[in-house]
Amino acid sequence: MLTNYLKIALRNISRNKGFSFINIAGLAMGMAATLLIVQYVAFERSYDRFHEKADRIFRVTAERYERGVLSTEWAGGPFAVGNHLKSAFDEVDEYTKVYMRDKLLLEVNNRKYRVDKGAFATPSFFSVFSYSLLTGDPRTALAEPNTGVISASLAQRLFGTNNPVGQVITIEREFPIRVTGVYQDFPKNSHLAADYLMSFSTFQRIVNPKNEPDKNFDNAWDWDGCLTYVVLKEGANPARLAAKLPAWLATLDQRDPKTNSGLMLHLQALPDIHLYSHLMFEAGANGDGNSVYVLLCVAFFIIAIAWINYINLATARAVGRAREVGVRKAIGSYRRQLISQFLMESALLNFIAVLVAFGLILLALPLFNHFTDQELTYSFVRSGRFWLGLGAMYTAGTLLSGGYPAFVLSGFNPVSVLKNGVSAFREGVILRKSLVVIQFSASVFLLVGTITVFRQLQFMRAQSLGIDIGQTLVLNRPMNDSTRISQTRAFKDYLLRQSAIRQVAVSGSIPGEKVEFNAGGIRLESAPQDEGKQYRVIGVDYDFVDAFGMKLIAGRNFDAGLGEKGAVVFNKTGIRQLGFSDPEKALGKKIDFWGDILTIVGVVDDFHQQSLREAYEPLILRLDPGVNGSISIKLADKDPTQAIAVARDAWSRFFPTDPFEYSFLDERYDKQYRADEQFGQVFGFFTLMALLVACLGLLGLATFTAQQRTKEIGVRKVLGASVGSIISLLSVDLLRLVLVAIVIASPVAWYAMHQWLQGFAYKIDIEWWVFAVAGLLALAIAFLTVSFQSLKAALMNPVKSLRSE
Repeated sequence: MLTNYLKIALRNISRNKGFSFINIAGLAMGMAATLLIVQYVAFERSYDRFHEKADRIFRVTAERYERGVLSTEWAGGPFAVGNHLKSAFDEVDEYTKVYMRDKLLLEVNNRKYRVDKGAFATPSFFSVFSYSLLTGDPRTALAEPNTGVISASLAQRLFGTNNPVGQVITIEREFPIRVTGVYQDFPKNSHLAADYLMSFSTFQRIVNPKNEPDKNFDNAWDWDGCLTYVVLKEGANPARLAAKLPAWLATLDQRDPKTNSGLMLHLQALPDIHLYSHLMFEAGANGDGNSVYVLLCVAFFIIAIAWINYINLATARAVGRAREVGVRKAIGSYRRQLISQFLMESALLNFIAVLVAFGLILLALPLFNHFTDQELTYSFVRSGRFWLGLGAMYTAGTLLSGGYPAFVLSGFNPVSVLKNGVSAFREGVILRKSLVVIQFSASVFLLVGTITVFRQLQFMRAQSLGIDIGQTLVLNRPMNDSTRISQTRAFKDYLLRQSAIRQVAVSGSIPGEKVEFNAGGIRLESAPQDEGKQYRVIGVDYDFVDAFGMKLIAGRNFDAGLGEKGAVVFNKTGIRQLGFSDPEKALGKKIDFWGDILTIVGVVDDFHQQSLREAYEPLILRLDPGVNGSISIKLADKDPTQAIAVARDAWSRFFPTDPFEYSFLDERYDKQYRADEQFGQVFGFFTLMALLVACLGLLGLATFTAQQRTKEIGVRKVLGASVGSIISLLSVDLLRLVLVAIVIASPVAWYAMHQWLQGFAYKIDIEWWVFAVAGLLALAIAFLTVSFQSLKAALMNPVKSLRSE
């Protein structure tokens, strides 16, 4: 019997090649797109779940309040948190502290290497996390001062095939570190990334070499930046522990942060960090949970559209197969046998579609990786989850796309069908119209989303930053040594004498990166101590403001001729936070900066230090002529070749032992938008896929409609109907359904995009014309799809069409 079902299914597929191609192509593209998106979503959701204790590890995040107003949200809070939590609460099993460091110079056997990412960590690091230590003892590898472990890739880079354990690495030319172990490189789906880990006691010696009690930051509540991770005991309730923290902090601080200045702590589940955390002092750039789940919705829309296509064409063709069902029933076929036959056809079509989808995935994977900046490999074919997902999609597709037509077709009354034919299945028309509306509602939703995403990206790129980042070459800071300050000044003076270079500035931070120096407790000299505020602080030299074209709205720039030392320039938001609505009134005022009394000499207009995702932050530019930071070089000519050559030559003369590393500031700034651009590209690509699949279904329906009305079209042409009127006749009903879809989809799309835009501090308004454009595009696509087949039918020789009837 199964063999018979298979033969009949193959004959039907062969006999109706056009409809079979549409079904297989739609299902294959839908499955391929859905599986690619699901693989991406699964990877994004897999971050940090590989740790053995992942469900019990929580990061302690911090909020700083000033007079009841939230001023800063920190991923890395006070250094004292871990110590006190462990001793105060039985729920805490163990903890580790991590302090991230970027771009250090390592020296091995007189050879120097720049390393991008590293950290200091307490000895319990390898007990809390499940990172694999290849050599060394995880209990003692980070226990002693001046020791550390390195990644396998860094070990290969520094030592080749030699055993690195016991070797000495010099950090920043000053601190010798003995290698105590080698760990497997952190997996890509880890929110932590580090090429090396040094013991936390090493950090303590660097910061407090004389072990002065008042500089013991390890037990400090007013020094932020430490990532603290706690492991709760089995069965401990994290929500209950979190509820205890405010009262516990009040006993330590004696202040209520909701009404005064103070600290609040929260427990953040480890697997939630990558997708849902964008705080100060994050260990690295995180993903976007909203974007991930929007793509998951896109995947659902695509596969739903593909299944709807099958159902639509199957129910439409049911009219043509009604007599077949009637004859089969009349000669004794049971309903269950007919259901089995139609499900076999669905299963066969879906199986062919699965094979095609698998091939499409293999072909599209490199392009998909390019769009998403992921490293998905063909190893997924060895994943049981992939094949389980593919099998589930195949089974669901077979039942969902084939089940309804099978039960409807098998339920025809043979007498009614053989007598009345077409009229036996009028209810199928309502279903088809409903499904077309659903298809194009999804399509319009995706079109509105695509337009909104690209408008937001365009808006962010078109906005004035308030600073000039063009034609700027950035050199990584020279390493610390006793002559660095004088050498940097001499290097600047030399560059400024070169015709290819216009200006040079040195600063602790550059535009396009987070200002990591956050200072609390800053207040007017005359103000009470509890009125201190949080500010971002950039140490700058005399030329920084002019080099970046910042707009002074009050006061003056730093003046090297005055030899001033205690001068600061605020931005407008910073002055407002200090209590001045008029920037002019702030000039000459003294501020208390951690005991140093500084004078406000100027106020610059707000500028975008980071992308337009971020709001303006209160900022202080603190004059520090000897600042050790990035060197920004403004070019005199659009061609940077000469300036780079000049800078390279000068660097080798003034900093001969430091590697020369440069980048262009506008490119570094643009990297902030890379994730949003990738999301826009992926969203747009899969929107195109969804429209293509929807159009395949519409083409199939138009083809079927034209076939069913062949005789009518012939009669109308004989009676003088024009080609345009026949196209209108065949198109208008389907276009009405698209209009209904536009009305349904527009409010849903507005709400979804409004929610997505909440992640941006500066965003577009969703205007009415977006829905009009999306609707017109949907109508145009639908009309072109339908009119192609309608035109073909309208141009057919009426004599031939009437004779065929």
